[in-house]
This record gives sequence, C-alpha cells and structure tokens, in this order.
Amino acid sequence: MADKLIITAALTGNITLPMMTPALPITPEQIAEEAIRCAEAGAASIHIHARDPKDARPSTNVDFYREIAQRMKARTKAIFVPTTGGTASMTIAERIKVVPALKPEMATCNMGSINFSIHPVAERYKDSDQKFPWEKEFAASTKDFVFKNSFADIEYYYNTMIENGTKPEFELYDVGHLYNMAWFVRKGIIKAPIWMQFVTGILGGIGCDVDSILAMKNTADRLIGPQNYKFSTIGVGYPQEFNANVLSIILGGNVRVGLEDNLFINKGVQAKGSWELVEKMVRIAKEMGKEIATPDEAREIIGLKGLAKVGY
Repeated sequence: MADKLIITAALTGNITLPMMTPALPITPEQIAEEAIRCAEAGAASIHIHARDPKDARPSTNVDFYREIAQRMKARTKAIFVPTTGGTASMTIAERIKVVPALKPEMATCNMGSINFSIHPVAERYKDSDQKFPWEKEFAASTKDFVFKNSFADIEYYYNTMIENGTKPEFELYDVGHLYNMAWFVRKGIIKAPIWMQFVTGILGGIGCDVDSILAMKNTADRLIGPQNYKFSTIGVGYPQEFNANVLSIILGGNVRVGLEDNLFINKGVQAKGSWELVEKMVRIAKEMGKEIATPDEAREIIGLKGLAKVGY
C-alpha cells in the first residue's frame, strides 16, 4: 500500500487567470465536473480553489466550496482538499473559514511567508486578452505581495484543522519552511505522521531544479525524519511539472498536476483540462512501475478520517 502513488489534481489555483487558458473551470459546477473527471483519470486527491462564478475572482465563499464538495461527494470518492491560501485582500479568518464550515478530511496549511508573485504574467498579455477586466491588474499587483503565514497564523490554522478533524496538507515553498515545521514538531504542536507538499518553481520560492528538490528532501529527512512524513512534489510550469514529479517518484514521493501549476500537456500545446495532465502523469508513473492509489488507498496512506465524517 505505501508504495502506491498518490496523484493530486490542482484545478484552478488563485494565480491561473482565465485569459491564460480557455480550459480553466470557474463555476462550482464546472470545478466539480473537472474534479470528477480528474478522479476518473486517476487522481485520488483534488485540491480546490473556489471562484466567484460572476467574475471568476478567487473566493472564500463557503457556499461555493460546499457546492463543489457536495457535487464531488455524490459522484466520486476522491478526497476534497480546500485551500486556505487566499489572496492579498483576504484575512486569516476568511482564509480558514472553509475548515470549520465543512470539516473536510484534509486542507492546506502553508508553513511560511514568501514573496509570491506572478507579475511577469501582466507583461505577457494584452488588455484585449483579458476575459475579465481585473486580470492584468491582479497579476501586476503581486509584485508587491507578501504571502503572509506567520508562526501565529500557522498555529491558528493548524489548531483549527485539528479541532475539526481535518488533516493538514503542509505546503512548503522553501527550505526555511521545513525549519519552521521542525520548530512546531519540537514544541509538540505538529505531530507525526505528517503529509507535506514541496512547492517548487513559484517566483519568490525555491526553484524547480534537481538540486533544489533534493535540498528539500534531504532537509526534511534531517529535520523531521523520513519515518515521520510522506510527501508530494509540485513543479510549476512546463516541463518542470512532469520533471519534478518524476524526481519525486524516484525519491519515494507522490505527485501533483493540474492547471493551477502548469497549462501545457506538451511543448507549446495547452492541456484541454487538468484531467489530461492527470492522464499523462498516470502513463509516466506506470512506465516507471508505479501503481496508482485509489482515493480509499490514499486515505489509508495519509491517515484521513474518511468521507463519512465530513461536514458536507
């Protein structure tokens, strides 16, 4: 069981903009349909960012998340994993409110602050490329954005998740975030077994190259102990997404794909949806001799409470 590969699909994110791909799902129904299709393709876990269906802006509206979760639950056993990442305009309370409202099996918990930017995107697109008038302005504004996750924030997120039976999926964007985690472990706040994501390739975080990913893995082994955690790797962009995932498999880890991280199925060819990226990852993994974990197998590997105990 532990040798099976968990594939996570990340469908929209906050930083993939509608002008960047026609395949981006926006409404709760579209996001849920994309999640179901990704699950059918082989994804055990679905990372969810909701959007306002009126203007496609990232949203923390619990009703949107509830609709997505309920639609998923009715048709798939895939793990619903809402974000607590938010945007620059969102408060800590807004970012976390989906957890006590829906009591999901798992939710993201970011392990440190970084300069998180997509401002070069604003330079790549014309005003006429926008599907919504806020897109270029949003991208440009991230040049001055600090993705804040202080020690107080992290403890608040973590405790809220534990109180609601929600397992944290720790997001680590740089080596320093592993030192943050090690401090929480030493203090007895964060307890094993730990499920973590190495997020590589974001402008402001660690790179997506071999040395950087090895640095994350070696530091995690040294500080946390390989017996105390399981991990997945995110690579931003093409071909980094697939290169990082192949290395993650070699290192004994798991993988994430989807339009949140990468728009391309092949060089110069945009993916038709996150499901197509999942299908490609399944093919690569099987060529490497890996069996793909089902949602229930992923629950057992990660240690989740199960669908019967969620609040939606």
